Parts: sequence; structure tokens; C-alpha cells
Amino acid sequence: MKAIYLMDSYSYERIYPDRVRTEIEALIGSEVPHLTEETLADNASLLKETELILSGWGGVKMDEQFLQATPNLKAVFYGAGSIKGIVSEAFWERGIRITSAYSANGTSVANYTVAEILFALKGGWHLSRLMKDEQAFPKMRRSLLEGLPGIDGSVVGIISLGAIGRQVRERLKPFGLQVIAYDPFVTAAKAQELEVELCTLKEIFEQADVVTLHAPLLQETEGFITGDHLASMKKWASFINTARGALVRESEMIEVLGRRPDLMAILDVTFPEPPVPGSLLYSLPNVVLTPHISGASSKGDVARMGRFAAEELKRYLNGEPLQAEITRKQARILA
Repeated sequence: MKAIYLMDSYSYERIYPDRVRTEIEALIGSEVPHLTEETLADNASLLKETELILSGWGGVKMDEQFLQATPNLKAVFYGAGSIKGIVSEAFWERGIRITSAYSANGTSVANYTVAEILFALKGGWHLSRLMKDEQAFPKMRRSLLEGLPGIDGSVVGIISLGAIGRQVRERLKPFGLQVIAYDPFVTAAKAQELEVELCTLKEIFEQADVVTLHAPLLQETEGFITGDHLASMKKWASFINTARGALVRESEMIEVLGRRPDLMAILDVTFPEPPVPGSLLYSLPNVVLTPHISGASSKGDVARMGRFAAEELKRYLNGEPLQAEITRKQARILA
């Protein structure tokens, strides 16, 4: 079948390094050309023959105009997470199949999240900050350590039990934690299978020592985490956001963090991203900012997504079910 890579050059080299491209070309049986948005116009004849597209970050919006240029397109293998930036209504109307490496990307997010949960429960960020401030073991070390939750027996609240939330839950099993969750789409039977206790959103913030957010950004979820939620958290609790900044009412969060120095916010995402110059998120001592690195960002993590796309391509060519195919209905509720 005729296939192309379609994405910017930087992402192409990272997601599909030589060893992955070699595997893909063995599956296709020929060299697979690489096109970018800038080179599409010069390759009209190649697009007309294209049946399969391998893409990722820096991909092209597959709108009506693009689809007219690719009348034989049958399937897209997206070596990254969210497909929202490349699909369109016209894409779904054509019945083109698409699969995403969101689970491979989710592995990176889950690993980051679990590391932050355990460090937060140990009071790592609080104690690190105090030690720098005092240039010695913190004077309040004893009282602080007595107040910090620690790991064994502490409560972790997971907001949304999608692909990432479930991976986080699975990775937490060895640590003797109580895990509670909020997800209106998860049944009691499924919660029992995942070994979590379903709670309301209000209860999550009131009961958990660490709350970790993994919800998709939808019209219904924009700004659904409020200042009241954060203000209700227990002393020395932590809030982690690796999902989307716009899920949180940021001004309200900043106000709460300003008057609750005992809380800690670990934010891998903000809105806007990065925060505007002068934002208090840069200066509040109880805020940890990372530059959207929880997903696949390092060399090995990024290449894992390309390998997943190659595995999906192999399944497709063998007529096997795809592990991560996204339907039009699913796309409406995914991040």
C-alpha cells in the first residue's frame, strides 16, 4: 500500500527514528516518503495515491481541501496523543480509520505523576524549599514532618479514570495507599475492578492527601476545578495537574495558594501555557512549574510512540484489530 509520513521535520526525526522507519518500510515493502505542510503542494500526485499516513506532532489538518487531494486515504497512524488538531468533520464523514499512540504517551504521563505523588507525600517540595531558605535543616522540621502524610496509608484522589488515570492507579498498587476517584462515566463494578472508591469531586478534594487531575478538556470540564475545591484540601495536601491548564480556574487557585502556604501545587500545564510574564505562579513558593514534560518528551519516550504506531500499522496490514483506534464518538470525549 502507498504510505507517507506527514508532519514537521523535527517531530518526524524524534517520533520515527531510523530504527522505527526501517521497521515501517519493511512492513510497507518500500521507502516511505516524508512530507510536511510546506511540501504538500509540490507532491499532488503522491498525495493522490496515498492510502496510509503516519503522522504525529506537527501533522496537517485533514480538512475537506486536504481530503480532496487524498481520495484514496484509508487509515492514519498518529504517533502522538490527542488527534484533535488533525481531524475534521469531513475526515469522519469519509470513514477514514485513525489510531493514536495516546496510551504510549500516557505511560510517560503516568510515570511522571506517580513520581510526583510519592515525592509530594514525603513533603519533598516543602522541605527542599525550607532547606534552601534556611540554609540548614528546617527549624520547623519536626512539626512539619509530623504533619506530612507520608506514603503508607495516605489517600490519593484521581480525577478521571481514563487511560492515564488507570495507569496511575495501577502503578500505585505497591505503595499501600488508599485510592479514591471521581469519574462520572465509571460504574461501581468497574471501580471495584480497578480497586478504587468512587467519590464526588467535592469529596476528592476534602479527603485526599494528593489530588491528581487527568480529565479531558471539554466544554463541560473547562474551569470545573474551583478555588473552593482547593481551599477545602487538608493541611499539607498537594494538587497535581498534568492534564490541561484550562480545567482549573487559575485566578482562584492562585488566591488560595497565596493564603494556604501549606498546600503545594505541581503544575505541568497552565492556561495560558506558559503562564504570562509576571504571573504569581512564577513566584509563589508553594508552586512547582514544569514545562509540559509529563508526556513523552525525552528521546526514548517519544520514540516509543513511533514504535506503537508501527505496531498498529502491522496489525492493520495483517487484518487484526487495532489496539488504539479512535472512533468519531470517542473523539468527542478524549483530550
